Amino acid sequence: MDFWWPLLVLGIAFVICRFLLLLIPPNVPSIEVDASDVLEEGSQTKENSYIYIPSKGKQVQKDKVQCYEPATMKYLGFYPALTSDEVKMHVAQARKAQKIWANSSFRQRRQFLRILLKYIIEHQALICEVSSRDTGKTMVDASLGEIMTTCEKITWLLAEGERWLKPEFRSSGRSMLHKRSKVEFHPLGVIGAIISWNYPFHNIFNPMLAAVFSGNGVVIKVSEHSSWSGCFYFRIVQAALLAVGAPDNLVHVITGFAETGQALVSSVDKIIFVGSPGVGRMIMQRASETLIPVTLELGGKDAFIVCEDVDVPHVVQIAVRGALQSSGQNCAGAERFYVHRDIYPTIVAQIVKLVKSVTAGPPLSGKYDMGAICMQEHADKLQNLVNDALEKGAEIVGRGSFGNLGEDAVDQFFPPTVIVNVNHSMKLMQEETFGPIIPIMKFDTDEEVIKLANDSNYGLGCAVFSGNQKRAIAIASRIHCGVAAVNDFASTYMCQSLPFGGVKHSGFGRFAGVEGLRACCLVKSVVEDRWWPYIKTKIPKPIQYPISDNGFEFQESLVEALYGLNLWDRLRALVGVLKMISEQNSSSQTDKRRE
Repeated sequence: MDFWWPLLVLGIAFVICRFLLLLIPPNVPSIEVDASDVLEEGSQTKENSYIYIPSKGKQVQKDKVQCYEPATMKYLGFYPALTSDEVKMHVAQARKAQKIWANSSFRQRRQFLRILLKYIIEHQALICEVSSRDTGKTMVDASLGEIMTTCEKITWLLAEGERWLKPEFRSSGRSMLHKRSKVEFHPLGVIGAIISWNYPFHNIFNPMLAAVFSGNGVVIKVSEHSSWSGCFYFRIVQAALLAVGAPDNLVHVITGFAETGQALVSSVDKIIFVGSPGVGRMIMQRASETLIPVTLELGGKDAFIVCEDVDVPHVVQIAVRGALQSSGQNCAGAERFYVHRDIYPTIVAQIVKLVKSVTAGPPLSGKYDMGAICMQEHADKLQNLVNDALEKGAEIVGRGSFGNLGEDAVDQFFPPTVIVNVNHSMKLMQEETFGPIIPIMKFDTDEEVIKLANDSNYGLGCAVFSGNQKRAIAIASRIHCGVAAVNDFASTYMCQSLPFGGVKHSGFGRFAGVEGLRACCLVKSVVEDRWWPYIKTKIPKPIQYPISDNGFEFQESLVEALYGLNLWDRLRALVGVLKMISEQNSSSQTDKRRE
């Protein structure tokens, strides 16, 4: 007891000191970012306050990216569609800056993250309002999907990022006991990212944070559907980089269409793409020309499975949130609902009741639960999917309502819709919806629902609900997807230590977590002498050139001595190895005397 008492006191003192240190706020400077031209009252000048009516079909004006609020169709301005040569110039600038940033300290990189985190926390409303105006999502949805996820990623990188980028020592095996083996993680160079429109703030910060913290430069092509917000968010990054003395042009945000994206793929050292499977295939084809690594996140058709023993009100709230969040603009959307037959009527009735209380409308002009659809003509696609289901026997049992919509913006909204009597012959259950539709299908057994969940070209994520957690875990473990939430929805993405990505048509590769961070690195295997210069690698005499007559016999004995399954056989082989080396050395000495 006398021995343990001082250790206990020291342990308590250490904990108290750590706690007191947490009370001391870090010295993090504030940054100023000009937002005068993105605020509602500051951006509606005579030149850009008119209602914008985009052309139907293909974009006509290819040299400009036109920006407008999908919820109101108010014009926001335009940005240039960069040419191939202009993209290459941006990448060249980033490459030059990266050579300097590669030598930066982790302390400097962490300070960059802290400055960003401080700005985000202090300007949540501004960031969410800009996202809402550009994509049509509500402020609450923007906070959940833009702010919280980004803050979580920053705090994870602050806590663990350096640890996972430091050299990692590995075992050297039996034949290399005299060696020290390690893996080093070096910057790749310039990371390219082509991102989607659904979360413009987080989709910029997600690849940028990992790339910059691991010592890379990054060039990000924002979606033509969210270029206005993306270019404002870029100002935040620039201001934070300037505050830590980072080299100019380390991070770039570029705008444009397909040509811009193709040029980016051809110019960088790795490409991260978030989008559709069709475009993902084209990205891979272009990347194959320069043989750069590719990470593809290509969407999903996530299964939402509800067993008969659940807490019904709890599950209903999560189900509707998972399906309707930001008009289906969530990254891992719940798009296929499977409910056990025993509680099917109850679940459907409560979902319908909740959905009927949901009101869609311009998110910044009233208290609405759901916003607008960001992409032009997407409402037509959603209606076609619904019509196909209705023609094949499905039934609409509930719909939400619209708020006060302007006449010019009505095509940008789609009512939240609950559909029953669905099956897998319907396009609604096979194609990615990206819209506020809840198709609900019955199942009887766990085996049946696992088969249904796996009957999809996509494999991004799933959510399984059961009062028996072991049962839910067992079901989730058999669903062929990249992320799974047990008795929750989309919680995997909030755990930023976990990798994110899918299989099948949902893509491959991972971002987030250790795997995503290290995917921004050149992974280098290094072997060095453990006790240099006292013990070095020396080729045994029997296999030195010219190889002796018993050279192969020596190798056989050496292999058995190192890897034999039986200890006595290994010892016997080791004796043989030593005997042959001794004989070879004696023979060499005799030859030297004769000479």
